[in-house]
Amino acid sequence: MRVVIVTESFPPDVNGVAHCAFQTARHLADHGHTPVVVAPATADDAPDIQAPCPVVRVPSLPLPGYPQVRVALPSRRLAATLAEHRADVVHLAGPFVLGVRGMAAAARLGLPAVAVYQTDLAGYARTYLGAGGATAWRRLRSVHTAADLTLAPSSAALRDLEAHGVPRVKLWPRGVDTARFRPGLRDEALRRALAPNGELLVGYVGRLAPEKQVELLAGVCDLPGVRVVVVGDGPSRPGLEDALPGAVFLGRRTGDDLARLFASLDVFAHTGPFETFCQTVQEAMAGGVPVVAPAAGGPLDLVAHGRTGLLVPPGDAAAVRDAVRTLAADPGLRAAYGAAGRATVEGRTWAAVGDQLIGHYADVLAGRRTAVAA
Repeated sequence: MRVVIVTESFPPDVNGVAHCAFQTARHLADHGHTPVVVAPATADDAPDIQAPCPVVRVPSLPLPGYPQVRVALPSRRLAATLAEHRADVVHLAGPFVLGVRGMAAAARLGLPAVAVYQTDLAGYARTYLGAGGATAWRRLRSVHTAADLTLAPSSAALRDLEAHGVPRVKLWPRGVDTARFRPGLRDEALRRALAPNGELLVGYVGRLAPEKQVELLAGVCDLPGVRVVVVGDGPSRPGLEDALPGAVFLGRRTGDDLARLFASLDVFAHTGPFETFCQTVQEAMAGGVPVVAPAAGGPLDLVAHGRTGLLVPPGDAAAVRDAVRTLAADPGLRAAYGAAGRATVEGRTWAAVGDQLIGHYADVLAGRRTAVAA
């Protein structure tokens, strides 16, 4: 099977859409298929040393406030790649700008398109503009209705898509690298450096931007014997450094370094209510860390309340503080939740979800053949 995977953003070590696209390409290549990734060019246009397949770069711009992430601009290279690669399927990761061009090009060439919904653009519009949610959904509905199949990463996302009139939606979650993210990486020297007085380490990992609502951790910073660790970067960092007194800001971390940080936490706390999946929750669980997360979006599928972590009302700083306080007071509960979380994600590897995706491709291709025969 020849597949062109189009990602709106890049690079994969700091962007979830691109990370998922590259993991998909790797699984396809490992199973004898022939993928090509179309992705935004980086500022230095450095070669993709770890890319699992050829990567076609298109013009891009840095994401405002977060220049490490590049977002794609419309490009004729996309249509040319579809034709040159003789694609059987076009995989559109988070289509909104470049993906719309990909959808149109696929239609002109008579190719089936699978669109992967990954970003709650309506939630972002409400956060940044105070309005615009309806407009964002009109755009999303238009894009995804044109696809042969839309894949939603969580049950909540699937319900949202169907409620807004998007047809032909199926569930396709995200995988996690259980070999990289594992409890055995817990590092006591790192813990002593971050918490020299033996404090409980409560971590957040992700982009530092308004929609993530990291300021909800302010009450956690006030808990005695607790040290908040913030991993990531973004436009909200200066304000968060003021809002979270005593917190340690480590900036962007990736790869094995990030996995070591996850495993060295005592509690992982996610605060953003607009996650269609929430990969960092899954990575924390793989590291054997109990999770506190909002009862909204992707975390509803990931966190078993009272078994692998605690779900709290979205936007409720007091509930976040109280959940952390509950876990801080009970080492046995933390250990039980962490072990249960690790056991939960052991079957959620990228290989497992990659097999599911190939099945979705096969269904789409079979549907096209049936339609032609009819």
